[in-house]
Amino acid sequence: MDNRDKLYIDGSWVPSTSTDTLEVFDSTTEEVIGKIPNGSADDVDRAVRAAAAAFPAWSATPVEDRAKLLDRLAEGLGARMEEIGALISHEVGMPAKLAGGVQVGLPAGAAADAAKNAREYPWEEEMGNSLIVHEPVGVVAAITPWNYPLFQIVLKVAPAIAAGCTIVLKPSEVAPLNAFALADIIDEIGFPPGVFNLVTGVGPVVGEALAAHPLVDAVSFTGSTRAGKRVMQLAAENVKKVSLELGGKSANIMLEDADLASAIPAGLFGCWINSGQTCSALTRMLVPRSRLAEAEEIAVGAAAGFTPGDPFAETSLLGPLVSATQRDRVRNYIQQGIDEGAKLLIGGVEPPEGLDKGYFVQQTIFSEVTRDMTIAREEIFGPVLCIIPYDTEDEAVDIANDTDYGLAGAVWSADKDHALAVAKRLRTGQVDVNGGGFNPSAPFGGYKQSGIGRERGRYGFEEFLEVKSVQL
Repeated sequence: MDNRDKLYIDGSWVPSTSTDTLEVFDSTTEEVIGKIPNGSADDVDRAVRAAAAAFPAWSATPVEDRAKLLDRLAEGLGARMEEIGALISHEVGMPAKLAGGVQVGLPAGAAADAAKNAREYPWEEEMGNSLIVHEPVGVVAAITPWNYPLFQIVLKVAPAIAAGCTIVLKPSEVAPLNAFALADIIDEIGFPPGVFNLVTGVGPVVGEALAAHPLVDAVSFTGSTRAGKRVMQLAAENVKKVSLELGGKSANIMLEDADLASAIPAGLFGCWINSGQTCSALTRMLVPRSRLAEAEEIAVGAAAGFTPGDPFAETSLLGPLVSATQRDRVRNYIQQGIDEGAKLLIGGVEPPEGLDKGYFVQQTIFSEVTRDMTIAREEIFGPVLCIIPYDTEDEAVDIANDTDYGLAGAVWSADKDHALAVAKRLRTGQVDVNGGGFNPSAPFGGYKQSGIGRERGRYGFEEFLEVKSVQL
């Protein structure tokens, strides 16, 4: 049990003004593994005021001093990678053999990257008779999700702090224990009081109070498109800066000459990593109709390697979902796919064999999915792949772009230049060509209802800056 009864505000662990608590559940056993404070609007006000009071001194702190603290944060996360990775496996369900590197290694790298960006950034530049000055935006509210909980936290906390901002974090109440582990490290390092603050609780209380607070200068939100719209509405009352990383329904286009034997297993991994609980998951696989039967056969064969199981078993690539609510939601989508006439190749709504306990869902593949079906249009956030046949390349591009979202995508072809040309036609924030490797420093974000702004690298760093021109 990891029971946390205090919030981290102004450099100290302090009681919440609320006596309510929230339980945290193990996604595999369904047992309670911790409790956290169910914070209040008063807690938010205390944290924001602490951040506002700390901002003048922190923003004036030399860049190198800020960067050194972030280097130590990266080292602290790296030293606790196995421990925190296991914690996140319990919270979220990602297999432990992946969680250390993905759920903790990437955050450690993001902290180091933020330090590097701060050191290398051109804080001042001349433009004619003007001096262009880049300055921290101020107090930042960070509201983060449960699927990659620590990574999404550090992608906001590290660049904001590196830029000279102070921050109040509200992590997801579904997977919050890793945020307390981060706060422990920050406290041990000795960040100045008020620079980092942690308030836990539910979105309609803590999240809304943060987004609406008049002393918050910017809100960085990752989560559902529905919740992101609400954040924008609240932030608009004070005309504050908002960056949003929202949902996705990403297309994975197999062109006529694609090597399906390589592309389809890679596509399954791109769809089902973290049990499909990934906003950029490649959930729509577009296949030439002439090769549909071949694609179906390869997909079903490859799916055997993704049998759901205990995330702490060495062979597991697919663990449980994060909660009972999410499990039931995904199963409902699978039933909708069946009801709307999609061809079920593997999987279904029943619990995986031998896994009646835990928030498990079968790895599921539908074929002959049409663009108007619910499972082809709405974000499912589970291990569900939709194979959509197409007749021409133009039709494939049209289907890929026929979505409210625009977060990610992929294109496969024997001709790399041809694949790149198709990739450039996709209205989406990032595209993998022939399985191009993940680049943690490249900008990440989406078009349309997938969000506003970018995270990671220099582009993510600049989300926390204002620009001033001084005429000389």
